[in-house]
Amino acid sequence: MISSNENRHTPVPIRYIKGVGPKKALLFLKLGIENVQDLFYYLPRRYEDRSNISKIKDLRPGEAFSVNVSVLKSSLFSARTGTVIFDIEVGDDTGRAHAVWYNMPFLKKTLPPGRELILYGKVDPGSRHQFTHPAFDIVENEGQVSLEVKRIVPVYPLTAELTEKYVRRTMYNAIEQELAHVPEGLPTYLRARGKLVDFNFAVRNIHFPSSMDNLQKAYRRLVFEEFFTLQVIMALRKKKAGKNGIKHDVRSGLMKEFRGLFDFTLTPDQEKCINDIERDMSSDRPMNRLLQGDVGSGKTVVAMYAMLLSVIGGHQAVMMAPTEILARQHFVTVSKIFMPLGLNVRLLINGIDKSERARVLEGLVAGDVDILIGTHSVFQKSVDYSDLALVVIDEQHKFGVDEREALRKKNDKADTLVMTATPIPRSLAMTVYGDMDVSVMKSKPAGRKPVVTFWIDEEKRASVYGFIRDELDEGRQAYVVCPRIDKAGPGDLISAEAVFESMAKGPFKDYTTALMHGRMKADEKNKLMDEFGVGKIKILVTTTLVEVGLDIPNATLMIVEQAHLFGMAQLHQLRGRIGRGAHTSYCMLMG
Repeated sequence: MISSNENRHTPVPIRYIKGVGPKKALLFLKLGIENVQDLFYYLPRRYEDRSNISKIKDLRPGEAFSVNVSVLKSSLFSARTGTVIFDIEVGDDTGRAHAVWYNMPFLKKTLPPGRELILYGKVDPGSRHQFTHPAFDIVENEGQVSLEVKRIVPVYPLTAELTEKYVRRTMYNAIEQELAHVPEGLPTYLRARGKLVDFNFAVRNIHFPSSMDNLQKAYRRLVFEEFFTLQVIMALRKKKAGKNGIKHDVRSGLMKEFRGLFDFTLTPDQEKCINDIERDMSSDRPMNRLLQGDVGSGKTVVAMYAMLLSVIGGHQAVMMAPTEILARQHFVTVSKIFMPLGLNVRLLINGIDKSERARVLEGLVAGDVDILIGTHSVFQKSVDYSDLALVVIDEQHKFGVDEREALRKKNDKADTLVMTATPIPRSLAMTVYGDMDVSVMKSKPAGRKPVVTFWIDEEKRASVYGFIRDELDEGRQAYVVCPRIDKAGPGDLISAEAVFESMAKGPFKDYTTALMHGRMKADEKNKLMDEFGVGKIKILVTTTLVEVGLDIPNATLMIVEQAHLFGMAQLHQLRGRIGRGAHTSYCMLMG
C-alpha cells in the first residue's frame, strides 16, 4: 500500500486502493478508470434518497422505502424451475412484511431470525408488504460506515462484473485513503469569486452527499471546473495558433457600399456580426467564428460581407452547404448580388455535367473563380484553389468533423465562418465550439411576422384542410412534410407518396400539388423547386429534404405529419421554411 501525507502530482493506480488489487483493476479499466483521479471523476448517474426511515404500516405498492425491522423467520426453498428462493419475514411495531432474494442461498447465514436490519427497496406492485432483492444493512455492524441505507446513495453506470455495492465501497475507500493527497485545482481567489466549494468537499459530496444542498454545491463546483479547464485549453490552443492568418485591408466606405447592394435595411444584429467579422479578418490571426442565428435572421447576408472582404483583397472564398437544394439557393442569392459587380460566382455540386465541372475546377486553379458555392464536392481531393482565404460552412451540424477539416485543410491559413440555425445556449456553444468566437443574431429583418404554431389532433384534420384551402385561395402556398417517402415498409409511418395521392385526388384536387423526395434526380428536384418558387405549384408534399435553406416568401403554411416522430431541432428547422415574407404564416404539427 502506498501512503504519504504530501500532495501527490501523480495519481495513485486504482489497484492500490483497499479491496481492489490487480484483477479488479482490470475490471475498472473497462470503465476507463486507471487511477484514483479517474475514479473521483467517475460520477453517479443518479441518486436514491434512502435517508428517511418509514414504518411498515406506511408502505405503498410501487414506491421505494427504507424500513428498520427485525428478522422474524426465514425460509430457503427451490421452485419447480430450479430457482433457489430465500424469503424472510420482518417486522416492526406497526406490522409485518416480507423480503425475497433469488439464487442467493448464502443470505440464510447472514440474515438469521433476530437480526436487526435496515431494508431499502421498492414495494412489489400489487403487494403492500413485499420487497424483492432490497438493499440492506445490518444494524449491529457498527465500525463500518453504511453506504447502502440511512443516507443519499449514489448509483453508478457499471460493467457486468462490478456491482453497485462494490463500487460504492471502493469509492469510499479511495476517498478516505487518497483524497487528502490530491491538490486543489482552482486558485483560492477564483473559488472565492465564484463562491465555489473546495475540491475535497466537492468529491465527498458528489459521491456521498450529506444533504441535497451539499450535492448541488459539489455539482456546481465540478461543472465550473470542467468548463474552466476546457476554456483554458481552448485559449491555449488559439494562442498556439499564432499570427499566421491572412490580414485583409478593409477599404474605407466598404460597409456603406455593401449596404447599398440590398433593397432592405440591415438589422442591428447583422451590423454587429459584420463588425465582428471585419475585426477578425483585418487581423493577422485566422478567423474561427460561429455565427448563430434563427432561421430567417439573415446569416447569409453577413456571410456575403465576409466573402466580399476576401474577394476584393484578391483572394477566393468558398461556401459549403449540406444539400444541393440549399447550395443552389445560396448560389442564386449570392450571384444576384455579386455578379453585377463583376465577381465570378460558380456552383459545384454532383448535379452539374462533367464539362461544367471541368470549367469550374480550371477556373479555381487559375484564380478566375472568386466565390465557389457547393456541397461536400468543394472539399474533394480533385478540387484545388488558387488562393483560398475564406471558408463558410452553412448548417455545420449536417457535416462530419472530417468533412469540415478536409475543407479547412485546403488552406490552413484561411478564415473560417461556421453558421448554424439550431438554437444552442451560449454555454453549450462554448463547449462544442470552445475554440471559436461566437456571434449571435436574434432579430429578424423588418416586416417579417412571427410564425403561428399549432399542435393539432388527427380528429381535426378536416378543419385544418379547410383552413389550408382558404390560405391557398388567398394566393399562398404550402409545404406538407412526411416522415418517410413510400408506402412500403413496416410500421404505421405516414408516407409522402400516400399523402400526395390523397391530397391530389381528394380535398385538394383543384390545386396544383407536387411530390418531391430525396430519391429523385437532381434535375427533377430543381424543376419542382423552380415551379414552386414562381407559384406554379401550390402544395409541395415532401420529406425533411426541405429542412434547410429554402426561401420562398409566398409559402406561409407548413404541415408536418406525425410531428411527434421528429426532433425539436428538426421541427425548428422545418418551421423556418415559412414566415419569410410579409404575410402571417402557420405551422401545423399533426400528431
